[in-house]
Amino acid sequence: MTLSQILTPSIEKAVQALFGIAIDKVEFQTTRREFEGDITMVIFPLLKVVKSNPVELGNKIGNYLLENVTEVSRFNVVSGFLNIVISDEYYINFFNEIKDDAKYGFVTPSPDDKAVMVEYSSPNTNKPLHLGHVRNNLLGYSVAEIIKASGKKVYKTQIINDRGIHICKSMLAWQKFGNGQTPESSGLKGDKLVGNYYVAFDKAYKQEIAQLMSDGKTEEEAKKQAPIILEAQEMLLKWEAGDEEVISLWKTMNQWVYNGFAITYKNLGVDFDCYYYESNTYLLGKDVVQIGLEKGVFEKDPDGSVWIDLTDEGLDRKIVLRSDGTAVYMTQDIGTAIQRVKDYPDVGGMVYTVGNEQDYHFKVLFLILKKLGFDWSKNLFHLSYGMVDLPTGKMKSREGTVVDADDLMQEMTDTAQKIAEDLGKLDTYSTEEKAKLYNTIGLGALKYYILKVDPKKRILFNPEESVDFAGNTGPFIQYTYARIQSIIRKANFDFSNKAEIVTLHEKEKELLKQLELFPEVIQNAAQNHSPALLANYTYDLVREYNSFYQAVPILGSDVVNEKIFRVQLSKKVADTIAASFKLLGIGVPERM
Repeated sequence: MTLSQILTPSIEKAVQALFGIAIDKVEFQTTRREFEGDITMVIFPLLKVVKSNPVELGNKIGNYLLENVTEVSRFNVVSGFLNIVISDEYYINFFNEIKDDAKYGFVTPSPDDKAVMVEYSSPNTNKPLHLGHVRNNLLGYSVAEIIKASGKKVYKTQIINDRGIHICKSMLAWQKFGNGQTPESSGLKGDKLVGNYYVAFDKAYKQEIAQLMSDGKTEEEAKKQAPIILEAQEMLLKWEAGDEEVISLWKTMNQWVYNGFAITYKNLGVDFDCYYYESNTYLLGKDVVQIGLEKGVFEKDPDGSVWIDLTDEGLDRKIVLRSDGTAVYMTQDIGTAIQRVKDYPDVGGMVYTVGNEQDYHFKVLFLILKKLGFDWSKNLFHLSYGMVDLPTGKMKSREGTVVDADDLMQEMTDTAQKIAEDLGKLDTYSTEEKAKLYNTIGLGALKYYILKVDPKKRILFNPEESVDFAGNTGPFIQYTYARIQSIIRKANFDFSNKAEIVTLHEKEKELLKQLELFPEVIQNAAQNHSPALLANYTYDLVREYNSFYQAVPILGSDVVNEKIFRVQLSKKVADTIAASFKLLGIGVPERM
């Protein structure tokens, strides 16, 4: 039970006893550092129902708590704020309850609760994953893990965009310029090989456009009439018609890409429970359109196209079926959402991890599903995130100027290696241990740098800055974890039993207050779909621990019970760092 849960009923009783008034809500906040206190009650809201001045009101409630609540040891009132000091005994008892709880902060899902499906990654099969995909994957994976930790069953999924003109561009370029090249013959990962042909297509396309323009065509005419784009469009028609040769090439090249993606996902540390493929889902939703027409949700225009009018909702008219009867992306997304609930009947909500350029699309999608009468539509959430920029500028896939995800991870590992070697503390490490450490630090730096930022915000990613061993970075937090492991290894006494202490050092109490917040932070991070809340909590915990480490002797204490308690406290902090970082998909090293 949290402090606010303990104090709320007592404050409600105090107001009833002192003023004869019933209240149903008490507002708390963290006590400001310049004042003494562990939790602060905000007095101002009460002034609406109790005729008094805030200081007098605060003192009356404070004295009532002092007399009736054992956890309260003293208080002070500053303007309209009642700062409450909690007894050391409360925090000592709290610590003894959680110190051996390996699942502290985590909630076990109830079998009867509805599950949440989290979609992320969802790449095209014409190029490798890049820096933008990295943010998407890290956000989606972490949000899924955090929701799971908050007490929900979770399915991780993605929809792979494996059809369309962009896929045909890579296929056609391979036919024209590939000379039978394969991942095995080239030594390239399959996704990189296919991505090279996507770039090769664009290069040839531009050359043909330039030639046609020199022959007197306008740029628009040249783009439409370039032979290579006409061939790609013809290939797409053949794919849709089930041409055996095209389908065979499509399956082969897609498999090259899937094999490459699998390596990237493994290195990035993300996984999935189920997959959906656009080639299987692009026809879904067409039947739903007919149902929507019958219900009056959709309307048909004279040309046969089907629309939904959302102008009353502050949006516009949206097409859901073209006049020739073909589906649009919206139709497909409607059908896929419905199919997912059919495939997984326990799903009661979904999270879509997609960039903020699709904000409008998801507003429309969720509204359509609501109008179609699906109860679970109220539990749909668009995890909208900002783009990732580099100091060198914007990435362009067609021109081959993207930051490849594999290259980025390798660069982070190399940067971690250089910094670690410069610090010169790895003499006793084997080559294998060093390689594992560089990877843990490098990927930890990358993941933390991205996840500590609110998803809605755009990121300017600076690799070197992210691997700094000071400040709000992954390596700084990892170093603190490793430091605690060193303390534990040096503790040449049994610290497994309860330490008999009655008073706390100020720094011990501050650290315990931070630990007490962990379950609430997980719930808030899940509710807000924001790993940033958890990342920055962990940084605050580490800062508090380092302040404690500098202020009090741990192994050097002359009092046995103090030594035991401080090692136990250090271990719990380390366990909480590890648990939090695991939810962010980040590893922690035993030594650094």
